Amino acid sequence: MSAELERPPLVADERTTLLGWLELQRRILRWKCEGLSDEDAHRVVLPTSPLMTMAGLIAHMRWVEHTWLEVLFLGGDKAQNPSFDKEQENADWRVEGRSLAELLAEYETQCERSDEIVAAASLDDVGRDTEFRSGGASLRWMLVHLVEETGRHAGHADIVRELLDGTKGYS
Repeated sequence: MSAELERPPLVADERTTLLGWLELQRRILRWKCEGLSDEDAHRVVLPTSPLMTMAGLIAHMRWVEHTWLEVLFLGGDKAQNPSFDKEQENADWRVEGRSLAELLAEYETQCERSDEIVAAASLDDVGRDTEFRSGGASLRWMLVHLVEETGRHAGHADIVRELLDGTKGYS
């Protein structure tokens, strides 16, 4: 296992543990994209799930981070987030004409923004969004959910990458 993919410390405080697991899953997602061409990043390998490409996964996870921390936790504007698009289902997965490098850069920037939001708050703070029930969850709950969702999609990325070119590794 790469040094960059090490698990968080076995004994640490709650914040360090939660953020360590979240960062590991984020790194796995980025790692699964290493060496992929744009063509492969957009190639459909699951005919029944045509939006689940490596590029689609990265775009979706960028907007997942935005949804939970900027919209639901901070109560920010959801208008720019395609996850809330009522006109087009799964709009946050749609990446036509977008390069993998561009999508990864946006994901990285969003993760940095998420980290800033988390650093400035207590795990006991609750979300400010009142439109959605989960907007009233604690930051702790939201982080556990982000670990779960990021980990689930890192597993999807592991499978998609193996179907693309046979590459396997720690996931």
